[in-house]
Amino acid sequence: MHTINKVLDGLMGRYKSRVPDVQAILDTMLENQLISSVDEIENDHIAFRTMGVPLLGIQSLEKIFTHFGYQREDYYYFEAKKLDAYWYSPPTPELPRIFISELRVRDLSYEAQAIIRTYTDEVTADPVLAIDLDDAAAVDHFLHSPLWRLPTYQDFKRLQDESEYAAWVIYNRYYLNHYTISVHNLPAPYNTILNFNTFLKDNGFKLNSAGGEMKTSPDKLLIQSSTVAEMIEVEFADGDTHPISGSYVEFAERKVKPEYSHLPLAEIGRQHRRDAFEAANADKIFESTYSEQTKKRNL
Repeated sequence: MHTINKVLDGLMGRYKSRVPDVQAILDTMLENQLISSVDEIENDHIAFRTMGVPLLGIQSLEKIFTHFGYQREDYYYFEAKKLDAYWYSPPTPELPRIFISELRVRDLSYEAQAIIRTYTDEVTADPVLAIDLDDAAAVDHFLHSPLWRLPTYQDFKRLQDESEYAAWVIYNRYYLNHYTISVHNLPAPYNTILNFNTFLKDNGFKLNSAGGEMKTSPDKLLIQSSTVAEMIEVEFADGDTHPISGSYVEFAERKVKPEYSHLPLAEIGRQHRRDAFEAANADKIFESTYSEQTKKRNL
């Protein structure tokens, strides 16, 4: 387990350095005494985006996490966004769940497919097979290394016009898309998405409003929200510099399942709360990186 913890620490370290909202939210929680240490926060899950092409995609990236004992769970299909996804349960409850999505490249226009393939065809073997998965530094290096050359801004914009997900991945590759604060473990009254969202907005954070700021599962047991991704200034292959969508922070409230409602709060563990994910919630969370949401950061 030591190795997977090092891998996760590496992911979080680089994610925090690239997404200032993460530290800003943690600092605000500390200043307002919601927590006395960041170690009190449970990471509900982390998420990755991938390209569904031969040698890459879910079937490749998942090998890293199944090596450490993660189990593939439910399948999700996002028709409008042309995505497939799975979530992975951790081998021990203190580790975060993993959510990996994949663009159905074959469902895009011929032009968009051709653009993507000019980059992904540079990968001639499953890159995960070349990693020593017991070497945390090697895994960390892989997750933060480019799989293909930098895209041109023209290719990025063309993909963005058809699929903002495709554009995000063509530039960011396997970069960590988000991590998730388990709101239900915070002290009252901040242990609900409704109140925590209010806390965030009162402190100047912008929330994803796609489908409403609170995304709620039909059984009412999983409620999620997220910040709007921050814009980062990046350089493209042609030398142009432009702002693009980076990563964001998610928040999840998992309610106690009805069959455990009689248990005292002190006895409630992860196994007693609603597990898995909800496609309708996730569908709108994806839009945290979409331009309709990110433009709010300039308002």
